[in-house]
Amino acid sequence: MKPHWPTVTIVGVGLIGGSIGLALQSRRLAGRVIGVGRFAESLAEAKRLKTVGETSLDISEAVRAADVVVVATGVAAIPAILEAIDLAVQPGTLITDAGSTKATIVAAWEKRRRFRRGRFVGGHPLAGSHRRGPAAAAEDLFTGRATVVTPASKTPASDTEEVAEFWASLGSTVYLMPPRDHDRILAQTSHAPHLLAAAIAAATPPESRQFTAGGWRDTTRIAAGDPELWADILLDNAAFVAKALVRIASNTEKMLSAIEASDRHKLVALLQRAKEDRDALGS
Repeated sequence: MKPHWPTVTIVGVGLIGGSIGLALQSRRLAGRVIGVGRFAESLAEAKRLKTVGETSLDISEAVRAADVVVVATGVAAIPAILEAIDLAVQPGTLITDAGSTKATIVAAWEKRRRFRRGRFVGGHPLAGSHRRGPAAAAEDLFTGRATVVTPASKTPASDTEEVAEFWASLGSTVYLMPPRDHDRILAQTSHAPHLLAAAIAAATPPESRQFTAGGWRDTTRIAAGDPELWADILLDNAAFVAKALVRIASNTEKMLSAIEASDRHKLVALLQRAKEDRDALGS
């Protein structure tokens, strides 16, 4: 089968980057899959696990022949990485990313849009995990999962369509929205929930841990995520995360008030509404 993209370069070979590499290879969508990283050890592991076919510590060299470049690193590093990529790619090269926040990344790119060599459209596959590293990668990670593509107001429609096609080819259901809308929604559905999971884990005394069961473990699972990575996400999206937490606090206060007043009727009503909202999502 003729590859859809002769060469795809992935910057960052962990869970997301490695899964992209595996999906591209298993679906025969790329002739060459090159992984770029900062450490020879992680690159060697990625190659051993066959998440990528080739590796490089030199980002400029690795993107020079690419038809598509995907940046799958922590959000704080992405703007600078995009600058380095744009200096080295061939004119017209398609570029996307997998960052969990979008407004800052897209705005940084747009400041120099008229001088750009590459064609960048932001992306965010909603398919993460608390696990990390090449060993966590899975070729079906994106299958049936949503990916949000976030064009800027001046992004050509053809560029948006190509990036959407890229993510769809990996199995994603693609949604388009402005970067700020993405950040507002993800603050509610991902970023604030991570803080709550971390707060619950931190508030549980060590002597109680042996009595945790499925509910505690399910609720706090995401708190096992990389603290450095999550600190960057939360700070980059601070305003929207704060608003989401205020809304959560309002509901928490209503439940606390019902408990303190021994108002069973009100408490059941609040819990019932929450159950209905959760049930609406399915399993």
